[in-house]
Amino acid sequence: MNTNIRYLPIIYCLLLVAAAHASEPVEKLYATHCASCHGADRLGGIGPALLPENLDRLRPPEASRTISEGRAATQMAGFAAKLNKDEIQALTNYIYIALPQTPVWGNNEINASHIQYGDSATLSDQPVFKADPLNLFVVVELGDHHATILDGDKFEPVTRFQTRFALHGGPKFSPDGRYVYFASRDGWISKYDIYNLKMVAEVRAGINSRNLAVSGDGKTILVGNYLPHTLVLLNADDLSLIKTISTIGQNGVSSRVSAVYQAEPRGSFIAALKDVKEVWEISYGEQKSDWQQSFDPAAADMMVWKRTFPVRRIIVDDYLDDFFFDSSYQHLISTARDSKKGLVLDLDTGKKVADLDLPGMPHLGSGISWNYLGHPVMATPNMQEGTVSVIDMQTWKTIKHIRTPGPGFFMRSHENTPYAWTDGFATMNPLSRDTMALIDKNTLEVAQILRPEPGKTAAHVEFTRDGKYALVSIWEMDGALMIYDTQTLAVIKRIPMCKPSGKYNVYNKITRSTGTSH
Repeated sequence: MNTNIRYLPIIYCLLLVAAAHASEPVEKLYATHCASCHGADRLGGIGPALLPENLDRLRPPEASRTISEGRAATQMAGFAAKLNKDEIQALTNYIYIALPQTPVWGNNEINASHIQYGDSATLSDQPVFKADPLNLFVVVELGDHHATILDGDKFEPVTRFQTRFALHGGPKFSPDGRYVYFASRDGWISKYDIYNLKMVAEVRAGINSRNLAVSGDGKTILVGNYLPHTLVLLNADDLSLIKTISTIGQNGVSSRVSAVYQAEPRGSFIAALKDVKEVWEISYGEQKSDWQQSFDPAAADMMVWKRTFPVRRIIVDDYLDDFFFDSSYQHLISTARDSKKGLVLDLDTGKKVADLDLPGMPHLGSGISWNYLGHPVMATPNMQEGTVSVIDMQTWKTIKHIRTPGPGFFMRSHENTPYAWTDGFATMNPLSRDTMALIDKNTLEVAQILRPEPGKTAAHVEFTRDGKYALVSIWEMDGALMIYDTQTLAVIKRIPMCKPSGKYNVYNKITRSTGTSH
C-alpha cells in the first residue's frame, strides 16, 4: 500500500475502497473527460492537480457537485449532461485516491513550466493609477480564484484579475511593495507587477506547495513543498530556477515542508519541517562563505561568483511546523500543530531557552505582538479552544489566557489601534464563526464582540496604513469586505466579494508591522 495514504483522512480511505471495484472504468472516464485539462497523471495542466494532498480544502460532496455543475468564472464545465450520477461519484472517489508512486517534479519539470509574460523592461517604473501604492490591499478571493487590488483610501477596486487555483499561505511583497508574489496549492508561483497591473512571470515549483518567502534584499524566492519534499529557490526577477534542495533529515527521513519564512535581520530563510525534528536556516546573505566561484560558459571570464545558499540544521526535541519570531529574529517561537505547548529557540545558539504554555493548538503564524506594561508581549489564537494566549517575551511566561467566543484562526492589530482583533471561525462553530472579538491591549480583556453579518463567517482582519480602518472578511461565496472605523467601530462601507479570505496592506507588510503576520 502507498505509505502516503496514512496522511489522508479516514473518509479518503473509504473512498479508495469504494472506487477500487470500478478502477478500469473510472480510469477510462478520467482519460476521456478530465485528462486534457488536469493531466493524464492528475498532476494538473490547464486545470489544477487532482490529488488528495491538493484537495484537502475541497470536501468530496463539493467535488462531486463541481464535476456535475462546473465552477463559475473558470474553464471547468459541468458534466451532468454527459455522465450519470454513478459515474460522477466514481470520478469523485478516484481523485481522492493517492497515486501509487510519488510523482517526480524536479529541475527539468520546473524549468519546462516557466512562463514569462512580455518584456518586463518595457514596464513603467511609476504606478499607472492615482492611488497611494503603499496603502493598497491585495485581496485574495478564494470563491472564484481572483485577486483584487483595493485602494485603501477610497476603498474602491483598482483592478481585479484571475489567479491560479487555490492560493495558499498568503501573498508576499518585494521590499519596495511594487511586486506581489502568490503561491497556489498546486505549486504555481506567480509574480504580479502592482504598478503596471500586469502578471510578469509564473513557474510551477512543486506539485503541492505550502507558501513562499521573499528575501530581505528582494533577490530570491524560497518555496516550501509538501509534494515533492523540496525547497525551491527562484530568482525573484523572473522566477527562473536557482536550485532545489531535498528536505531529508539527518536520520535519512524525507520531510514535507510546513512553511518558509524570511528573517531579514539574519539574512536568511527559515524552513519549518513537518516530519523531522529539525529547523533549517538557509542563508542568502553577503558573507563570503555563502558564495563560491563556478564555471559559466555564458560569462566573459568563464568564472562567476554565485550564492550557495548553505543549509544550517538545528536539531530540536519535537516536530515544529508553526513559527513566530521576536522583532530581532534571534528567537523563534514554535510549536507542532497538534501540540498544546510550544518552545522558544535561540537561533544564534540553536538551543531551547524556554517552554511555553499554549493550550489549544496555537496558530503562531497568525501571532502578533505589542508592548504591555513596558514589556513586549506576543499573542496567538488557539484553533481548538476559544482562547487567546498572551506571553511575556522577556520572561517567556504566560501572562493570561483570554477567553473568546470560539477557537480563532487569524489575529491582527495595528500600532495605532487600541484593540487586537481575533475571529472565531477556526472550527466553524455556528455560535462563534460570525464573531470578531476585540481585546483591549492595555487591560487584556475582551472589550467588544462584533458580529459583522450575523450567521455568516467573519474572518481575517487587516488595517489601513494609518490604522484608522479595519477590513473584515465575510468568508462566504456571496461575501464582502466590511470596513470599520477603528475608533467608533462603525461600519462605513460594505464591498461585495466572492469568499474573500486574506487581504494584505502593502505598507504594513513591507514594514513588518507588529500587528500583522510576517
